[in-house]
Amino acid sequence: MTPCAVVGLGAVGSRVAHQLTSSGFDVVVHDPFVLGDVEGAPGAQRVFDVDDISGDRVAAAVLCGPTPHGAIARELIGRGVNVISTTDDPDDVHAMLSLEDDCRRLNRTVVVGAAASPGMSGLLVAELARRVDVVDEIHVAFHGTGGPACARQHHQALGGDALGWHDGEWIERPGGSGRELLWFPEPIGGKDCYRAELADPIVLQRAFSAAKRISARVSATRRDRLTARLPMMSPPHAEGGLGGLRVEIRGSKNGQRVTEVAGIAERTAVVTAAVAASVADQVIGRGANSPHGVVVLGDGRLDDEALVTAVIQRGVVVQEYVGSRN
Repeated sequence: MTPCAVVGLGAVGSRVAHQLTSSGFDVVVHDPFVLGDVEGAPGAQRVFDVDDISGDRVAAAVLCGPTPHGAIARELIGRGVNVISTTDDPDDVHAMLSLEDDCRRLNRTVVVGAAASPGMSGLLVAELARRVDVVDEIHVAFHGTGGPACARQHHQALGGDALGWHDGEWIERPGGSGRELLWFPEPIGGKDCYRAELADPIVLQRAFSAAKRISARVSATRRDRLTARLPMMSPPHAEGGLGGLRVEIRGSKNGQRVTEVAGIAERTAVVTAAVAASVADQVIGRGANSPHGVVVLGDGRLDDEALVTAVIQRGVVVQEYVGSRN
C-alpha cells in the first residue's frame, strides 16, 4: 500500500506507526532520538534525515514530534508530500494556517491539529452540530496530557493569554482565570477547569464561523496555576494517565434552545494517535481528490462523520450526556 511517513516516535508517533502498519500501510519513520525497531511496527523503514521524505517516496507525512511543525510542513509540501500535523500550539497553528496559498499552488493538503484537542474536539462538534439547526456557542474542556511535549505545552498554556471568540471578536483573558466545574465522562468526573492559551478556539472558529462564542479550558490544580509561569518543577512522565475531552454546543432546533454534550475518557496519546492515523488513511485514500489547502477537522472538507467512525473503530469510546433521572 502507498507508504506514509511518521515523524516523531514518542507516545503518539509510535502508536500512529503501529496503527498505520496494522491497516496495511508501508510506514517510513524518522526520529533521531529513537533507535531500533518501532514497537508494534517492526516492519517500518527508518530514514535518518527528514530530507529523505519526499513525494516520490511517500504520499503523506504525520508530524508527531514536539512543536513547531510549521517549518517542516512547508518543506514537505514543497517536496510533494501531504502533511497531517498533531500540533496543539497556538502560534504553530497560526503558522500552518498561513500555508493555504502554498498548498493550493502545489496541490497539497495540510491538516492542522489532527490530535485530541484540537482535532477530536472539532469532529465531535461537527457530530453534535448535525442535531441542531443553528450552533451559537462551542465550549471545549480538556483534562490530562499525553507525552512529555504535551505536558510542557499544558504547563505553558496556563501561564499564557487565553484566546476566545465572543460575539464576532477575539478576546484575551489571563490563563488560569475563569474557573468552571465541568464534568467529564467517568471515571474522571468533575474537574475545576480554567482558561488557557489553547489552539481550539482558532481551529474551531475557522471550521464553525457562524458560532458567536467559542471557548476552551483545561483542568488544573492549585499548584498547576501557581507554578504556570515558572519552569516545570519535575520532569514530565513518558506518558500521562487517563485524559478527558468534553465538548458542549449550544444552539437551537425548531426554535427551541438546546444543549448537546459529548466526551471521551481515554489516554491522550491514544486519542491523538487514532485521530492522526484515521486522517492519514483518509487523505491517502482520496489521492488526487484530497482537498488542496489547509484543512481543520470539522470544516467538512474531509468526511468528518467517517473520521469519527474510524476513530471509534480504533478503540476510542465516545460518550454522550443524555440527561439525568428524576
